This record gives sequence, structure tokens and C-alpha cells, in this order.
Amino acid sequence: MAELLPVTSVWLTCQRPARDQRRGRYVEETSKHPAKMLPDLAAHAIKAYTAPGDLVMDPMCGSGTTMVEAVRLGRDGIGVDIEPKFTALAHANLALAATHGCTAWGQVACGDARDVASLLPASSHGKVSLVLTSPPYGRRTHGLVRTKPGERVHKRDHVYGDRGAGNLAYVGWERLLDGWRRIVAGCMEMLRPGGTFVFTGRPVRRTPDDLIDLPGELFTVALSVGLEPVERCVAMLAAVRDGQLIHRANMFGLMAVRKARADGIPVALVAHEDVYVLRRPR
Repeated sequence: MAELLPVTSVWLTCQRPARDQRRGRYVEETSKHPAKMLPDLAAHAIKAYTAPGDLVMDPMCGSGTTMVEAVRLGRDGIGVDIEPKFTALAHANLALAATHGCTAWGQVACGDARDVASLLPASSHGKVSLVLTSPPYGRRTHGLVRTKPGERVHKRDHVYGDRGAGNLAYVGWERLLDGWRRIVAGCMEMLRPGGTFVFTGRPVRRTPDDLIDLPGELFTVALSVGLEPVERCVAMLAAVRDGQLIHRANMFGLMAVRKARADGIPVALVAHEDVYVLRRPR
């Protein structure tokens, strides 16, 4: 039996700041990835939908959060990422977990997730209990702040890697959805019958007043591939204290909201990620 959590559609996954969730558990260079999944979010999903000894997979694993949290919870983890520098980070984070006494195994392959099944061992096909992933939201995400006395504030580590490598962050809307369709189909091949498929995402803005329901679009594609819907949840990106939300937005998020409001657009700070839970039919 899986380790069951209280039944709720709201995941309190940011009670601690992200930096505290990663401190000592991830190598410092992990900060160079522009869109890291929250470790507590990954851990919540893994606890909710798997049992110790199960196999967990992420087809767009980035710096390895899904696999790291899996092995730290006694599950095995496999993943793929298209960027060599990020797969190297994932390897480093898994190696760090091993030095902390984690005995479950993690494996990362470098390649295009649109061909995910061909990149992973045949022995793992049909054996995955949980796919947990998050697609790229666009060319730029949060990044880090770099400042020098007397100069303007600049961002660093805020873009994905090689534009020519085929990263879905750069391919445009239609190709993003087509690539996602191929990735989900490959994950179906990897999942065991009844296995769970979880993805997280946020709506995106092409312009301040043009909000696109990216999670809903991705969900529709996943259904078209043959996955069955289970539930829709929200993973908090803010802390909850005495019934109040304590936002974790960075300076650039705050600036974007203030600018939009000054232009008369009622934009709010993003306080959660959509979480869609589906399963492979039995």
C-alpha cells in the first residue's frame, strides 16, 4: 500500500522557502536551473502516489528534483533531460543523496524527452509507478538577481540552455503541445497499468492582458493520448499562516505585477501551481 496523505486538493508545499527546502540536500550549482520544481511539492506527490521500492520517473527532470526526492524517500528514480549541463546537475544531486545514506538508485539520461522510452532501459518499461514532471513555461522564468554598486539590477541563470537543442521552451505554442503529446505517449509506455501521471504548471502570459491556460491545454492533450483523469489539485507557492497567504514571489514577480496594475491590468501574484493527476488505464 502507498503511504497515504490526508485527502485534500490543496498541497501546502511552500511552508518553507525554496532555498531552505534545498539547503544541504542539493549542490549549490542547482540554482543555475531556471525553473526548479519545489522539493516539498515533489515529495508530497511521491508520498501520496507511491510506496517505498516503487519506480518514479521524470521525462524533463532538469536538475533532478523528482529523482532526488524519490531516492530520499526510498523509491528508485529515472529521468531524462535534453540539456547536458542539467543532467550533470541531476547526477551531482543524486550523488549527494548517496553520501547522505540513501540506498535507492537514481539514473539520468541526456536526450530529447519526445523519445523518452528509447532513452531508458527496456527493463523499466511498464514498471513506473509515478511520472512526475513539469514542462517549461517559456523562454524566461524567475532566475537570480545580480547587482553591482552603481549599476542596474540584472538577472542571471534565467533562461534555458541551447536554443538549437530542441528545448520545448523555444519551439512555439503548437510545437510545444505536439512535443508534449509525444512525451505523454512515451510515459504511457513506461507506466505500469494503473500507474499515476502527475504534472504541474501555471497559466502563462504572452502579454500582460493575454493569459493562456497552459495547464488546461496540457491536460487536454494528456487525455487525448489515453490517460484517465483522477483529480485536479493546487500546490501552494505561498506559505499559509493563520489563514493568511504569505507570498514567496521574488522581486521580478512583484515588479511585473506592479507595472501591470499601473497600466490598469488587474494582475495578481501567482500563489500556486495547478496540479493535474491522471492514470494509465488498467
